[in-house]
Amino acid sequence: MKKYLIALAGVFALGTAALSTQASAASYKVEKGDTLWGISQDEKVSVEDLKEMNNLSSNVIVPSQQLETSPKAKTYKIKKGDTLFKIANETGVSVGDLKSFNNLSGDLIYAGENLALTGDSNSHNLASVSTKQTQTPANTQLANKQATNKQATYTKPSTSQSAPQSSGKTLTVTATAYTPNCAGCSGITATGINVKANPNMKVIAVDPSIIPLGSKVWVEGYGTAIAGDTGGAIKGHKIDLLMPSNGQANSWGVRTVTIKILN
Repeated sequence: MKKYLIALAGVFALGTAALSTQASAASYKVEKGDTLWGISQDEKVSVEDLKEMNNLSSNVIVPSQQLETSPKAKTYKIKKGDTLFKIANETGVSVGDLKSFNNLSGDLIYAGENLALTGDSNSHNLASVSTKQTQTPANTQLANKQATNKQATYTKPSTSQSAPQSSGKTLTVTATAYTPNCAGCSGITATGINVKANPNMKVIAVDPSIIPLGSKVWVEGYGTAIAGDTGGAIKGHKIDLLMPSNGQANSWGVRTVTIKILN
């Protein structure tokens, strides 16, 4: 029998992505005379599992048919620098399905959390539970996650927000502001966030050598944001804040602020 191995590797440009429960997936091309039982013996997998993985309702197979012989990953652990677009390209699951499987209303994701890669209820519940709060019931944690995402997407900048008590690296930086419709802007950030579709999202442009892309960052007078963009003029201790309108961007101007990198 001929075996065709398909290695699935979770390697991105920043070298930070990894599949949380993935083993190398394999497939087998059916040859004349093959049976499910014979293939199951060679591949060390049960006939029942072969039928389930390949959506077979009977034991009938035909030559040249491609059969999956090992299960695919059901979850993906998000790493710094990941975006839904990158994860979709790596796993073969569309951005729309990723959002549907994980009840996401926007593109914002956080490092350290798990994403469900299937609509299976067990993997969905697993992905809904934060890696730091494994004792929290899945339904409760999912509701908290949805509330957090909604707040991060729609809360407007406020100068009254105080610094979080959690530990993190603190820096003093120069902060400017930009809008989704700035001259020459595509509306898509360096990490794939569509800021034109989400103008109220808290996103900052950073120098990745100072603040890693994908990091959650608290900014004095702005709140907690995702480091999701870069810029030609954003070098060293400089950041650029997304504002929903030109008026708010102009009101911000140029400020020296304290920031805290939360993860």
